[in-house]
Amino acid sequence: MSFSEIERSIIKKYRKELWCPFIKSVKRYELVREGDKIAVCISGGKDSFLLAKCMQELQRHGEAPFSLEFIVMDPGYAPQNRALIEENAARLGVPVRIFESDIFAVVDSVGTGSPCYLCARMRRGFLYEFAKKCGCNKIALGHHFDDVVGTTLLSMFYGAEIKTMMPKLRSTSHEGMELIRPLYAVRERDVVAWAEYNGLKFLNCACRFTERVADKEEESKRREMKQLVAQMEKTNPAAADNVFRSLHNVALDCIVGWRKGGKRGNFLDEY
Repeated sequence: MSFSEIERSIIKKYRKELWCPFIKSVKRYELVREGDKIAVCISGGKDSFLLAKCMQELQRHGEAPFSLEFIVMDPGYAPQNRALIEENAARLGVPVRIFESDIFAVVDSVGTGSPCYLCARMRRGFLYEFAKKCGCNKIALGHHFDDVVGTTLLSMFYGAEIKTMMPKLRSTSHEGMELIRPLYAVRERDVVAWAEYNGLKFLNCACRFTERVADKEEESKRREMKQLVAQMEKTNPAAADNVFRSLHNVALDCIVGWRKGGKRGNFLDEY
């Protein structure tokens, strides 16, 4: 299919599954404002490319004028993986700006801890820096509904705390920069369906450490959460939706303890 047909499939065939939750998130969390210059960060996967297309559509038809940059960081991809990213960008009509870093080499040299965690932290810093050089005040990432739910459950089961992946964040290390997640309410299964319908093949993970960490703690925990949610939805189809909705419906009168801004609170404080 041509990129124009792929674009139409987002707002026509998958309007309910993709376009509507995307627009709802943009409005609900006030992710885009007039005059913004947003760097859409493309990893080469299905989520970030869908985000790029949605942001293009929003720029064309949205009420508030804003500008976009589509940035790709090459942290040391194999040539065939970088080529696939460039081919998909051309096919989808996304004018990417590629810059290089040595993240893979650095992470490989460390050899301890979680390479995925270290890589993600380093990527974020490089993306902020390059986006700022492009004159952007925001970066947009392709995290979706399932990432939000999975992060919430991971925090509860393994971190002994209730927290989640936020729809937007102010950077604490790059002044004036903000991170937004416009696919916040989009289900991963619908992104997969869109890609398959259009015959699109994206990178799953272009990281050289994928096989090495396949059974490591961090990745296995995330798979565990995904499997748990899938199992729960067999008997309660609304399970994942209810986890997501609960994050917007916290009953503070029934919370034993909390912390905010480095300070802790307890229900006994006002009992």
